[in-house]
Amino acid sequence: MENGKPTGPKPKWWSRPARPEPSSVTDAVATADTPDAVHDAGPGPDTVRHGAQVVAPAAPVDDQAEYPLAAPAPTPAPASVPDPQAQAPEPDTSVAEQPHPQPAGDGWTDPADAVPHGHDGLPAGDRTDGGVRPLHEPDEYRTPPYGGPGPWAPAPPVQRPGGGTPPPYPSGSEYAAPAPAPGPLAAPPAPAPAPVQWSQYDPWSSPGAALTQAGEPPRKKTRRGMAFVGALLFALLAGVLGGGVGAYLERNGGISTVELPQSGAEDSGRAPDSIAGIAASALPSVVTLHVSGSGEQGTGTGFVLDAQGHILTNNHVVDPAGSSGDISVTFSGGETARATLVGKDSGYDLAVVKVTGVSGLRPLPLGNSDNVRVGDPVVAIGAPFDLQNTVTAGIISAKERPITAGGEKGDGSDVSYVDALQTDAPINPGNSGGPLVDSKARVIGINSAIRAADSAPGPDGSAGQSGSIGLGFAIPINQGKRVAEELINTGKATHPVIGVSLDMQYSGDGARVGEKGKDGAASVTAGGPAAKAGVRPGDVITKVDGQRVHSGEELIVKIRAHRPGDRLELTITRNGKEQTKTLTLGSSTGT
Repeated sequence: MENGKPTGPKPKWWSRPARPEPSSVTDAVATADTPDAVHDAGPGPDTVRHGAQVVAPAAPVDDQAEYPLAAPAPTPAPASVPDPQAQAPEPDTSVAEQPHPQPAGDGWTDPADAVPHGHDGLPAGDRTDGGVRPLHEPDEYRTPPYGGPGPWAPAPPVQRPGGGTPPPYPSGSEYAAPAPAPGPLAAPPAPAPAPVQWSQYDPWSSPGAALTQAGEPPRKKTRRGMAFVGALLFALLAGVLGGGVGAYLERNGGISTVELPQSGAEDSGRAPDSIAGIAASALPSVVTLHVSGSGEQGTGTGFVLDAQGHILTNNHVVDPAGSSGDISVTFSGGETARATLVGKDSGYDLAVVKVTGVSGLRPLPLGNSDNVRVGDPVVAIGAPFDLQNTVTAGIISAKERPITAGGEKGDGSDVSYVDALQTDAPINPGNSGGPLVDSKARVIGINSAIRAADSAPGPDGSAGQSGSIGLGFAIPINQGKRVAEELINTGKATHPVIGVSLDMQYSGDGARVGEKGKDGAASVTAGGPAAKAGVRPGDVITKVDGQRVHSGEELIVKIRAHRPGDRLELTITRNGKEQTKTLTLGSSTGT
């Protein structure tokens, strides 16, 4: 006993079954293990000769194994892979192998090469069951190891590289093909040459299916590389699309149509004292004059004085028309009408024209220039450079600014003397004759002159026109009202005078009475206002009503700022002494 197990010879559990033969064969098998067996170098080293019968020796028995193992299969060629289902080649014998016996009725048979003694010690020839008895009694369900040694679960058919037909099931199995008829043992077939390379095959496919691919198993494509390439392509595409969309948005401001924010509709009304309110109130009364005649033409502005169609403007605006020229008036609404000259005065630079057949005229109210203060806001309306209905705004920069304008004729007949209102509201050529209105849209002056910067000659050599530099001058409306009334009523305007001739070449401070008058006449008119007050030739007038005068022009301006019949107080210097003289202004007819 070894580890509780018998140590004697053990029967093989699974061995090749042998067909029962006559007693001679049984004796031959029984004699195989006896000492009388003679080994001969007959057909091969593994054959045993016994009497006249040669049989293949049994496989050696492993004493340590529970069941005897079959003889090891020959080592396969290095280039091939052994098949676990392949049968080892049979040894080459000179005597044909005995045919296998048919399976017994209970499904198991005795092996042909089993040991001669069973577990009970009886020889095989003396047993009545025909072979070695198994360790357990037969099981009616034939379930190994308690039942018969047959059939084991067959392995799935396997495609072999060399062909498409699966190997047969092991002999002795219930699923094996019937044993061939007994006959002489054939020589074992030569082993098939090892294939050059194994091909992929599916052990679970149907028998006879074609191999998938010859050669080495195909390598699986790595997904990491494909993912990297896909990510790279996606990033490139996203960059191109993003750049295109960004460029489009930058050039077009977005995908949708641009709609800028805007405030809604509001009340169009404005405060009456605002510039917009003043303009809205005064514009319907302002007109544009186009004058032509005697080879000259000009453009200026005027405003309506009354419902009869009288319009006040500057003398130098209508002067190109002469006595037979054409004067056309255009209203703020675009209507036009022909106008006729009522009267003009070059000394005041004022003129009145009249339109007929026009209805709906809106006279512009007149203010009082004596109430104006420096700094008051004013609005100038006119047609600078023939741009009608132009509105500019500014303030009163100064009052009683003595200016002279005209003098183009050379004889002094066209020189005007104005005690003007100075404003910084932009006034340009074409604004002449237009109204200068206060915050209540009342006329306080008539735009008449500007001080322009020196300008370079034009391309044709003529003097170029200059625009406003913030120095504009307007005739006070108080003077304009008086002159306009005289022109409408009589066609002529009167000028206040003191009855003296001035030395215009005097360079000292004040206005000096000349020694001689025009054409050798006396410089002080006999019986005139100055003669009655005691003024003599050579006296220097330095003040009028307490206001300093520095030249003869200033004295004229101060006198013309009054009406004929007004009383004035003059301060004179005679032989270095000051004297005060009072006089009443006389009158002369203007031209």
